[in-house]
Amino acid sequence: MKTSSLAIAAALLLAACGSPDNSKAQDGVFAEAPRQLPGDALSMKASFAPVVREAAPAVVNISARGVQTVRDPFFEMFGGGPQQRVTGSIGSGVIVRADGVVVTNRHVIENMQQIRVTLADRREFAAKVVLADERSDIAVLQLEGVSERLPVLNIDDREEQQIGDLVLAIGNPFGVGQTVTNGIISALNRTDTGISDSGSFIQTDAAINPGNSGGALVDMDGDLIGINTAIFSRTGSSSGVGFAVPAAMVRQVVDSAVGGATAVVRPWLGVKGDPVTAEVARSLGLDRPQGLVITTVYPEGPGARAGLRTGDIITAVDGAEINDQGGLNFRIGTHEPDATVQVALLRDGDARTIRARVQKLPGNSDMSAATTIQAGALAGAQALTLNPALADSLGGDPFTRGVLLGQIGRGSMAARTGFVRGDVVVSVNGRAVTSAGQLANLQRGTEVTIERQGRRISGTMR
Repeated sequence: MKTSSLAIAAALLLAACGSPDNSKAQDGVFAEAPRQLPGDALSMKASFAPVVREAAPAVVNISARGVQTVRDPFFEMFGGGPQQRVTGSIGSGVIVRADGVVVTNRHVIENMQQIRVTLADRREFAAKVVLADERSDIAVLQLEGVSERLPVLNIDDREEQQIGDLVLAIGNPFGVGQTVTNGIISALNRTDTGISDSGSFIQTDAAINPGNSGGALVDMDGDLIGINTAIFSRTGSSSGVGFAVPAAMVRQVVDSAVGGATAVVRPWLGVKGDPVTAEVARSLGLDRPQGLVITTVYPEGPGARAGLRTGDIITAVDGAEINDQGGLNFRIGTHEPDATVQVALLRDGDARTIRARVQKLPGNSDMSAATTIQAGALAGAQALTLNPALADSLGGDPFTRGVLLGQIGRGSMAARTGFVRGDVVVSVNGRAVTSAGQLANLQRGTEVTIERQGRRISGTMR
């Protein structure tokens, strides 16, 4: 166990003044010690300076520029063409490898062609994107022209933090330069944030503002426990509710990038469900509403092979409490494919543990397999049969079955019938659609059900 409170800050102050009991390791990471809580008011008032000295050199400022193509119909009426508009972005990042591997948020560098990284000592480097993961909003950059070892922050993914622990947020708010703010961990495992369906965020009240994105959330050991990503605010500035991507997810993306992958491969358990509400807990005689009731098990998926059933209540994965689908997705998603996880559950009131081997989603996300429908009410629409991997890559539900409509020709029969790009045809005349061939030559009077932006719509084609 490690020390993760301000009690260590007082000891570090003594060490900085020449105490013979110096706890700093050679690589800049503090030595292991039993976890202790602050024991008195003096410990609570100790300076953050020793932690900042260790962490700040590895936090960088990022500036990026891109060129966006903008179409102006009015301008084009008079012979003009598409216009080029220069866009820019500022943010923060963290050096996690001495050879210049930097972690930041994907949204900081998205659609940018030129990326400059400025170190705390004002040195500047050009950077290229190695991997940008949309699901976690984490991007990995490689600094160019690095000729010496750079300062780094240790990624602490052991998840030993507790609500109330002191933390520092280090970044580049509003582009003013490196800034340090302090606060506490306000909550852990925040999933219902609207940021991601696979995220389980650390919430903090340390001030996080525009420009802090991609910066470091640091514990009192000077370790990286999260990447600051988003805030809840009515004004756009900090209101004391900030969110950071936990280090476990950060490490997974970094390891994928360093290992040469172009995308993060996340496994799944092949089950989904609903949170246990207070009403459900009462009906089942549970002490409190906790867990996820399985409503769907994917046939032949990892969960099905492990023996999970509909009606089972998943309470924990590898000892981490599960309360909703986002929490389950996160816990499973931080593993490698083919890893074994321990799933704690309740079945018919009895507690049990099942070992399951998680695997990558079946199918593939290749969009080139789309075919264009030639006849009938959907003529002119590209169609692609969904599979879990494809649905997930598009940000949808891996359990969705049906045929995805892609590009729809202007003035085509499909466009005139009212279909739009992104529609998923799930049934025709009450029969489930499982292949694009079922949509060939559909005629008037056919009853069709589609999913559009999360809603199911049924109607008869005319």
